[in-house]
Amino acid sequence: MINTRAALAAAASVLMLAACGGGQTPAPAGTSAAAGTTPVKVSVIPILDVAPIYLGDQQGFFKEEGLKLELVTAQGGAAIVPAVVSGQVDFGFSNFTSLIVAASKGLPLKVVAPGAASTGEQDKDFGGVVVKAGSPIKTAKDLAGKRVAVNTLNNINDTTVRASIRAAGGDAKNVSFTELAFPDMLAALDKGNVDAVQVVEPFLATAKKNGDRVIASNYVDTAPNLAIAGYFTSQQTAAAKADLVKRFSAAMQKSLKYATENPDAVRKVLGTYTKIDPALTESLTLPTYPAEVDAASLETLSKLALQDGLIDKAPDLAGLRP
Repeated sequence: MINTRAALAAAASVLMLAACGGGQTPAPAGTSAAAGTTPVKVSVIPILDVAPIYLGDQQGFFKEEGLKLELVTAQGGAAIVPAVVSGQVDFGFSNFTSLIVAASKGLPLKVVAPGAASTGEQDKDFGGVVVKAGSPIKTAKDLAGKRVAVNTLNNINDTTVRASIRAAGGDAKNVSFTELAFPDMLAALDKGNVDAVQVVEPFLATAKKNGDRVIASNYVDTAPNLAIAGYFTSQQTAAAKADLVKRFSAAMQKSLKYATENPDAVRKVLGTYTKIDPALTESLTLPTYPAEVDAASLETLSKLALQDGLIDKAPDLAGLRP
């Protein structure tokens, strides 16, 4: 998940440099790397959510739209927003809470395609809150007063965990969140450094294999089929390269449809860009890959961000959506 504070600070620096004449100007659309193709650079994170774009590249969907795709891997999300705003990349991938927070700070962003969403099924989602097998914590309500690890503070995971707690009738304000990287969470849980962890695949499958218990599906508790993430660009690129955005969005639609219809291909492609243990791929719960960005989900995430103090004022979601 993208680190919002780092992204906003970096993006603010980018905008300041641009105002002083030191920013980078996006390369003009239409510059061909090969005959009849337009190069397009996209920054992604190596997680399950972005499998469709890799599949789409393999299947030639971007080539069909006259695009030569270059995927730039970010170890975390902190560099993606400023890279998009500055024009270093044409498009980026992010969870929607991060984009809502960025938009509320005045960063000129535009979502151009959906990315991933919750399955909408309790105990059968790709993310959840996990405790040790012998923990006295039985439901999200019991998390009040406990230590819960999330990968990034003040972002989509702590706000949706709070939503789970409220849905279960608990005190969402009386929770101590700790920021830990996903790979470090299960060890911290084993050592008793935290009482619960919010994890996504493949760490969720690993936790289940270890005998840990899922006590809440936080994305499912937040909203039906919650939209989690998507692909975005800057408003400058959206205006100046409207045809490029149209073609990229069309290629992504084909890619998302293919991923939905071919889950085995999704599992297979994971090995080409992630370090997921091949022995785990069959047991992974995949996210859904929706055909459109769910407006109600963005409204819910914006309200949670406002309620939990991530933003002071809700951004213009109509301007952010495709």
